[in-house]
Amino acid sequence: MERIRAFIAIELPEEVKQVLTRLQNRLKSGSRAPVRWTDPYATHLTLKFLGDIDISMTGKITAAMAEAARDIHPFRLDVGNPGVFPDPRRVRVVWVGLTGALDTLDRLQKRLEAALSPLGFAAEARPFTPHLTLGRVRDQARPEERQELGRLVAGIAPEPGTGLDVTSFHLIKSQLRPEGPLYTRISSAELK
Repeated sequence: MERIRAFIAIELPEEVKQVLTRLQNRLKSGSRAPVRWTDPYATHLTLKFLGDIDISMTGKITAAMAEAARDIHPFRLDVGNPGVFPDPRRVRVVWVGLTGALDTLDRLQKRLEAALSPLGFAAEARPFTPHLTLGRVRDQARPEERQELGRLVAGIAPEPGTGLDVTSFHLIKSQLRPEGPLYTRISSAELK
């Protein structure tokens, strides 16, 4: 059987991708830390990483997505403040947070976890922290470079009024390539 690497995510509109690009450019010009920046045009809001799955499972996964979407109405999320994981002194990941209907997003994500559990997908051990990844600091970064980047991120304010209206989410195939991942939408679930 053919296997694919897959995840379930909300895709971003053009306006949000442009905001992420501008934010990355500000961070790139202000930091010396070696960072592998994500492509804003390939960025998405991941709800569930599935890993390597048998392609024959896509129908059952799509049905689970539809079950999770039932009775959840479309909602709005806005681009929030940038942040870092795990903390500003030891930056490993630079991200942008979200504001808006986070309670609805959290409910959708929990329902998705519950619908996928009978298919053998274990629930995440970590709590769901909705964010859009901007970049990952490379291992060779020195502690002072990580701290400098943490201070820079802390001093950047978000662009107000930029967001996304969530009306659907998608099962996406991920092909890892040297020039960056290639994402292909397999199926979708609509919010009604």
